[in-house]
Amino acid sequence: QVQLVESGGGLGQTGGSLRLSCAASSDTFSPDSINWYRQAPGKQREWVATITRISSTHYADSVLGRFVISRDNAKNTVYLQMNDLLPADTAVYVCNARAGPQNYWGQGTQVTVSS
Repeated sequence: QVQLVESGGGLGQTGGSLRLSCAASSDTFSPDSINWYRQAPGKQREWVATITRISSTHYADSVLGRFVISRDNAKNTVYLQMNDLLPADTAVYVCNARAGPQNYWGQGTQVTVSS
């Protein structure tokens, strides 16, 4: 069973940057896509960004131009670089991997942006 472990969350400031990491426990894991979601208190889970197996990237309108998703295959890690942070970015960020019909989820990492 593949495990996904997020790291890099914490406290950021409006206009600042944070970088999240999502590391897979297996170096042979080759999912169709790696996705970042976030869930703010009292709100539904929201898709944030996707990077596909061929490294195509897609972003929610709310983060387009501010967030960048990338991967380091040698480290089995996907990153979410978050720039120009806003208080509205405060949420638990969760990494997801899709491999065919299977979904894998990390435990999440808290991001809090102060105004």
